[in-house]
Amino acid sequence: MTKLTNVPVTVLPGVGPERAIQLAELGIKSMEDLLTYYPFRYDNYQLINPVDALHEERVTFRGKIVGSPSMRWFGKKQSRLTVKMEVDNIPITVMWFNQHYLKPKLSYGSTVMVTGRWDREKLLINGERTFFSQKEQEAHLGQFEPIYSVTSKIKVSWLRKLIMEAFKEYGSQIEEVLPASLRSKYRLISRAKAIYYLHFPRDIKDGHQARRSIVYEELFLYECRLIWSRLQNRHETKGISREIDERKLKEMIDNLSFPLTSAQQRVVDEICADLKSPFQMNRLLQGDVGSGKTVVAAIALYANYLSGYQGALMVPTEILADQHATSLKSILEKWGLKVVTLTGNMKAASRRETLEQIQQGSADVIVGTHALIQEAVVYQKLGLVITDEQHRFGVKQRGTLREKGEFPDVLMMTATPIPRTLAISVYGEMDVSIIDEMPAGREPIATYWVKKEAWKRIMAFVAKECKAGRQAYIICPLIEESEKLDLANAVELFEQVTLELSPIRVGLLHGRMSSVEKEEIMGLYEQNDVQVLISTTVIEVGVNVPNATVMVIYDADRFGLAQLHQLRGRVGRGGGASTCVLVANPKSETGKERMEIMTETTDGFVISERDLQMRGPGDFLGVKQSGLPEFRLADLTRDERILEVARNDAKEILQSKDGITSEEYEDLLKRVQTDESILD
Repeated sequence: MTKLTNVPVTVLPGVGPERAIQLAELGIKSMEDLLTYYPFRYDNYQLINPVDALHEERVTFRGKIVGSPSMRWFGKKQSRLTVKMEVDNIPITVMWFNQHYLKPKLSYGSTVMVTGRWDREKLLINGERTFFSQKEQEAHLGQFEPIYSVTSKIKVSWLRKLIMEAFKEYGSQIEEVLPASLRSKYRLISRAKAIYYLHFPRDIKDGHQARRSIVYEELFLYECRLIWSRLQNRHETKGISREIDERKLKEMIDNLSFPLTSAQQRVVDEICADLKSPFQMNRLLQGDVGSGKTVVAAIALYANYLSGYQGALMVPTEILADQHATSLKSILEKWGLKVVTLTGNMKAASRRETLEQIQQGSADVIVGTHALIQEAVVYQKLGLVITDEQHRFGVKQRGTLREKGEFPDVLMMTATPIPRTLAISVYGEMDVSIIDEMPAGREPIATYWVKKEAWKRIMAFVAKECKAGRQAYIICPLIEESEKLDLANAVELFEQVTLELSPIRVGLLHGRMSSVEKEEIMGLYEQNDVQVLISTTVIEVGVNVPNATVMVIYDADRFGLAQLHQLRGRVGRGGGASTCVLVANPKSETGKERMEIMTETTDGFVISERDLQMRGPGDFLGVKQSGLPEFRLADLTRDERILEVARNDAKEILQSKDGITSEEYEDLLKRVQTDESILD
């Protein structure tokens, strides 16, 4: 039997060369592509009582017009048409945007059928499709009509007919993908029936049943691919099998200025087990802001040093490189390690000397920016590669650093917590460690949302903290004035705050300053010679000034939740009470919701879950950077439970081969190894 992936759509009547090009623009080239080009939504023409309709649901009402239509124009082209309608004895408002031509049809007492988004609070439906004649209404009544994403050259009605034709000719050739035991276990319908019902459901039950089957199939195959790749890497990739002096490592940990939390100790044990194994470590370390990832990295670097290897820590900014180098020196140099910094702004003589130390092996730990992966950098014996805020580096950059040694162990760290669902999907080929406990004595940061009208009160509070010997950050989104965005900018705000807080010393930091200027201003701030730092988000990650207790974020509604949480994490690092003030007059509901979430919790994992729900997985991570798959049907936020089940099933089948015939296993393995669409 010919595989449907090998059957071109041009075999169908009406698909000539021009149509084939138009379909290819939608990603449809083969019969498999066409049959699995699923609708992105359905128009439900089943009538419902307004009392039973859910808020924001797409619904269909049929009722009588009981008022005169009202038209309002906004400029020459924008219009809003409204009319009162009675549905099941309930008066509601129907509103249409830019459909002024409907007004003559809205005669008092006439029966109209309207489909659109329902606002339960306002008893208002935003009309999208409207049917006036009884013939039109009866033709659509009770139907579930699939709506596809198409271009201007392809009509939905034509595509729907083409898919029906494809089913008539090739529906019987749709192959099963899932093992029979799994289909039986979860009562999944056949693949052919599921695909058919997704295009042509008889009712809502058909659609749910079909979606459940195909979503499980997509996620199961994807998890099989990830787990298979991981097993292959384990078998094929050599690692460094090390001997670590456990006594010296324990002595170093026992002499830290603070005890490790149980979460830190657990993660240290996981990392050390990886370092000692003959396989290459490939681990992601997640930890909320202030959870103590740096000390875990320091312990890993010391364990690596005890086994005779160099370690490298790559960070996204020079400010962060200097911060990490200072922290690591304070922990490691007393144990005989030499920590050096390598960044792009170094003077030629210093750079030359550092490169020699790296090549000769006298530098044990090298901290730097992407300068670490430049061709001129030659490591004598690189055994451990750590990337901090790893999502800020591309895959190629991380890979280049890894290639500087012979199969070095790899640890990637992030202070941007990723929900577990997303972590096991995006980083399925990695082991994931989580520091889910904050160090003892760290107080939650009190967070307040205030309007811009309260600015004088905010400045009075900042002045009070500074007079008590403490420091503050004031963050704004832009550096220079923009005509397009009504935002405060750092330069203007610096001038304004300098006047308002005089004689308190105010400094300015932004991304367009030279490296020397940045170092100078950060040095003054760290020494408390500057008490208030006006900055853009250049300080978002890694900056550590324990004396800073106030974070003011101007135009806070312009920032994402993850960014707000990172900025808030720059204070509260000295053990005392700290405050974050969000200054915003949000115009959108989303902006208000972000402000409310930030005042409700300081838990980064809770915030990341809410961020994921609001933005969806693609925007949350950035699809191109993250490697996040774009599934045809599955939604990683909506289908979290199915993903967990699919992953467990994939792991069990690939590792034990239980519940599957040898023929099914071979077929699954072949599909996983060769079908690139699984990871598209």
